[in-house]
Amino acid sequence: MPVTNVLIAGVGGQGAVLASELLALAAMAAGKDVKQGEFHGVAQRGGAVFSHVRFGDRVHAPMARRGDVDFLLALEKLEALRYAHFVKPGGTVIVNDHKVEPIRVGDQRPYPDDAIEFLKGKGFNVLAVQATEKAVELGNHRTANVVLLGTLAESLDIPLEVWEATLRERIPERLLSLNQRAFAAGRGLSGA
Repeated sequence: MPVTNVLIAGVGGQGAVLASELLALAAMAAGKDVKQGEFHGVAQRGGAVFSHVRFGDRVHAPMARRGDVDFLLALEKLEALRYAHFVKPGGTVIVNDHKVEPIRVGDQRPYPDDAIEFLKGKGFNVLAVQATEKAVELGNHRTANVVLLGTLAESLDIPLEVWEATLRERIPERLLSLNQRAFAAGRGLSGA
């Protein structure tokens, strides 16, 4: 089996690290060799956070090269643009159709509101998901990461029962039901 390369990108506080941990744990539980590499930057101040998760029969490095990522899971639109150069031609970008204004110090450039159209124009398979909106409907905006993970799960060779067991193992009991509903909602948004 070839290696599957996933890049998860967001800003501090959106749960990119948790999403990548859940993906890595599920892939391991499904019997795959897994490598994960994270970058936190100034995450506590709203800075960029990204994580590579690579899995398959045999994985030698934790980070994918530019142009080799199969799936970019972007927790907001600007981060989808920031990391799109990692996605292979024809790769998939699953993007939360959500806007987080960056912290600006002397930079007055406008937010790129055409991000989704731009990515489609580059030939990527783009799936724009109203993950934050769905998470708010479920009762907590912070589960948008798990909504998106549910959407990604539809495209991966990891059985549903493995995902369910991973959520039970990793998510605290008091938040488990909410996150299970978020994951299921994301699966329903995949269009698959």
